[in-house]
Amino acid sequence: MLYTQTLEKLKALRLTGMVQALEEQRQQKDIVSLDFEERLALLVERQWLWKENRGFALRLKNAQLKISSATLEDLDYRASRGLKRAQIEQLRASQWIQDHRNCLITGPTGTGKTWVACALAHQACRDGYRTGYYYAPKLFRALETAQADGSLMSLLKRLARASLLVVDDLGIASVSGKLYRQFLEILDDRHGHAATLITSQFPVSQWHEVIGDPTVADAILDRLVHQAYRLEFTGKSLRDPKNPADRT
Repeated sequence: MLYTQTLEKLKALRLTGMVQALEEQRQQKDIVSLDFEERLALLVERQWLWKENRGFALRLKNAQLKISSATLEDLDYRASRGLKRAQIEQLRASQWIQDHRNCLITGPTGTGKTWVACALAHQACRDGYRTGYYYAPKLFRALETAQADGSLMSLLKRLARASLLVVDDLGIASVSGKLYRQFLEILDDRHGHAATLITSQFPVSQWHEVIGDPTVADAILDRLVHQAYRLEFTGKSLRDPKNPADRT
């Protein structure tokens, strides 16, 4: 009776991990060899792990990554695309996010920019950072729609709350000057407060031409480029069936 009541109280407190661990301990014959503090420590550890894993799963779900299975552990450094292990190791600990720095990944189509961006975002979720992913054309369409229906401020606040914002394939579609000014507003809200990761087929030296308006382009690059990590990919598309390299 006492055990049943204890379980019910743990469930009422939403200590699911502790409930699972307690039920497992009941099935282990050698558990009696541990003293009370050791068994309690095991219960607390399980609850902590359960909470961490649940938080990570929720952050990953909310991030809506294009490739949610991408991880840094699966990166293939053999492909001749200019990917350097030392650069990835600098980014692995997510300290750059804590320091509110940016990351710019550029290179030809098919060289794995999106995959690496999603792997870095996956790591950010694992490290406890709220993350958001947007394919650039969809982000600009969302801004345009929000402007039309009056929800722009709500969208801007949501974007500002993300510790890491990933904007994938910047410059892939034609965008009006008005939308780039709104994009500048997003970057301005985040500057010095959060990290932004941009991928683009165009090298940074061509972003002025992509954006069009010199003044807006200057302001956007000013908020993105300084102290940013730069990954510049080269080589053939990894989607080429004649290329033996893995897509990662």
